[in-house]
Amino acid sequence: MLGNLRIRERAAISLFCTVAVALVWVDALRARDVPPPAVPLLSSGETVVGERIAYPAGAPAKVTAAVVTLAPGQETGWHTHGMPVLGYVLEGELEVDYGEKGVRVYRAGEAVLEAIGVAHNGRNIGVAPMRVLAVFMGADGLKPTEPASR
Repeated sequence: MLGNLRIRERAAISLFCTVAVALVWVDALRARDVPPPAVPLLSSGETVVGERIAYPAGAPAKVTAAVVTLAPGQETGWHTHGMPVLGYVLEGELEVDYGEKGVRVYRAGEAVLEAIGVAHNGRNIGVAPMRVLAVFMGADGLKPTEPASR
């Protein structure tokens, strides 16, 4: 019986030491400021409809980020952008009609470099609110979105 107790004590001490070493190792990694791994969302020089990315000139650069929320069935209305726009769907499903360029559906976790000069209309096709993070990469004085006709 005494032998079994010593085996358990040694096992407990061994487990404690292993955990302690692991914690020290994790702290050492944090101390080295090791950045977390980056997961690429997309990389392109063109918009979803094939336009070359071109940044506005003539004014100081300005980046604006916004979360756009659409209720089920709600639409953005036909519009264009005068600058590159990165969209990342946080929740739900977004259908975007690009007119002659076709219709595409984006779901949670998907990213898109939105059309710039091509008029388009977004619509929540899900049964719950749709939220998209929109990052507008423009310049001072430019509106990120302009109404457009189809």
